[in-house]
Amino acid sequence: MKQAKTAFIIIFLLVLGGFLFFWVQREIEFREELEDRPLPDSLHPIVEEMSQQLVEEAAEIDIDIIITDGFRSVEEQDRLHHQGRSSDGNIVTYAEGGESYHNYGLAIDFALQLDDGSIVWDIERDDNGNGRSDWFEVAEIGKRLGFEWGGDWNRFKDYPHLQMTFGLSIRELRKGWRPEDKLD
Repeated sequence: MKQAKTAFIIIFLLVLGGFLFFWVQREIEFREELEDRPLPDSLHPIVEEMSQQLVEEAAEIDIDIIITDGFRSVEEQDRLHHQGRSSDGNIVTYAEGGESYHNYGLAIDFALQLDDGSIVWDIERDDNGNGRSDWFEVAEIGKRLGFEWGGDWNRFKDYPHLQMTFGLSIRELRKGWRPEDKLD
């Protein structure tokens, strides 16, 4: 009886060991495939679609906006990160290349556009005259459409910024994870 239990345990451990070996091997292959994925070179299709809807819905309440930035290459992100540090201008980002959702086509920036075509980043402006900040109204539309708003961040308020993470962290995106191209 004791020999049967011992044999069973040995067989069980061998089967379990074999399973774990193949599982770990598959995980390693899967991660190597992910790391080889190239970075996107444009906005994610859902982010693009929701950006257009944001512009349309803002216009419906008499707020004209323009998308001032979308996809950014790692090099562009690095240039922005140097701004206010090693080059002239104000600091506009704390994210280096590869650390921004813009680098994965998952973020946009917007600004208000005036009737004369000029662009302003005035978060208190109320051109539609309803007693509420146009900027915050646009942010509310964005959040309803599924964006996270940089104005809600605690550390660094990035009022022009909207992003869709699809539940993925920058770390996961850097490892090659990508969101699906359509919603379920």
